[in-house]
Amino acid sequence: MPYLKIQTNQPLDESSQRELLKKASALVAEQLGKPENYVMVTVQPAQAMLFAGTDSPLAYLELKSIGLPAAATPALSQSLCTLMAQELGIDQNRTYIEFSDAPRAMWGWNGGTF
Repeated sequence: MPYLKIQTNQPLDESSQRELLKKASALVAEQLGKPENYVMVTVQPAQAMLFAGTDSPLAYLELKSIGLPAAATPALSQSLCTLMAQELGIDQNRTYIEFSDAPRAMWGWNGGTF
């Protein structure tokens, strides 16, 4: 049920994309205390993006999950910004993250909803 979407203007080869996906999936599962087999992650590298008037390395992330507590977002922000810095060389002040708590009835899976 957690879904993390990573958009960045940084190019990534296939191997680097897979590595980032694996690390991000494990991080989200651990931070949210949810089984990794429910976590979905996507990365969209080499996007045309601008932040603060420059195309210096940047990222925009969306994390959606059922029951995402607002109290968990500061730690999630720190962990995800650190991941972007380590894996993509993006300064933490060049990453935006949008957090969304999805109602169970609005999240479909396996022919039904949660």
